[in-house]
Amino acid sequence: MTIKAKVYTLMFTGLIFLTIFMFHESKSTPGISEGTKPICSNAKFDTLIWSDEFDGDGPLDEEKWFHQTQLPPGGSWWGGLVQHYTNRVSNSYQRGGYLNLVAKKETFEDQGEIKQYTAARLNSKFAFTYGRIEVRAKLPTGIGTWPAIWMLNKNIDEDGAYWDNQGYGTTKWPNCGEIDILEHWGKNQDYVSSAVHNGSSYGYKVKNVGGQKIDSASNKFHLYTLEWTKEKMVFSIDGVEHFQYNPTIKNSKTWPYDSDYYFLLNIAIEPDIDSNFVASPMVVDYIRVYQ
Repeated sequence: MTIKAKVYTLMFTGLIFLTIFMFHESKSTPGISEGTKPICSNAKFDTLIWSDEFDGDGPLDEEKWFHQTQLPPGGSWWGGLVQHYTNRVSNSYQRGGYLNLVAKKETFEDQGEIKQYTAARLNSKFAFTYGRIEVRAKLPTGIGTWPAIWMLNKNIDEDGAYWDNQGYGTTKWPNCGEIDILEHWGKNQDYVSSAVHNGSSYGYKVKNVGGQKIDSASNKFHLYTLEWTKEKMVFSIDGVEHFQYNPTIKNSKTWPYDSDYYFLLNIAIEPDIDSNFVASPMVVDYIRVYQ
């Protein structure tokens, strides 16, 4: 065999091994579609400790999720929201590898209150401190829809919440702390924001907030990421950072973020909902936690 032939043989063999390696790597992280890969900007957050890939068919995994349906005092969710949250499969279900959390226009009576809209509010039965969270999702559409993927300290004193039901509720909002991985208002389509609420900044006048305009938030999947350490929190979409929280003074008012938090996923309906709104889902491919 000539030297030139040997070179071509080695190149061809190397190409075969490279193809096999790349195929193996692409199959090693289930649930990630072509063109999407985990963000690993912090090497110490490289171990998957919890996830839901929503690979079932029908109801959600009850070992992972709790449906929060109990109305707050007064009969409506805070901020004048007009929906009931239900535990019905029609408002939250798995199909084809996705979670579908659906807001609907329908007359529904529960707990002595009649409302014209329904949705779901999920609490995770998993809580943790620090890590990287990745959520791949498409958001609902429609003026008046308000989807969110967020976190609360499991010590929140809130009747009807999963961890409060387990006896952990000791601290009222906002002092318990809240972390909003993403929020989207249908009246400002394709602008997604992140925020933190605590004793120093909370409610409609929260000052610790940032966001970015993205392409087709409701028609395309995007990767929403939070990296949470004992020093700071960094929020990004598709690898593009839009907000960082790192207060100079960390105390109980500014940094209640040193204990276990759990996930909430919901779609709220605002009073100015479009009269033509019928239904729209938040579709989640997966949610993953790395430490």
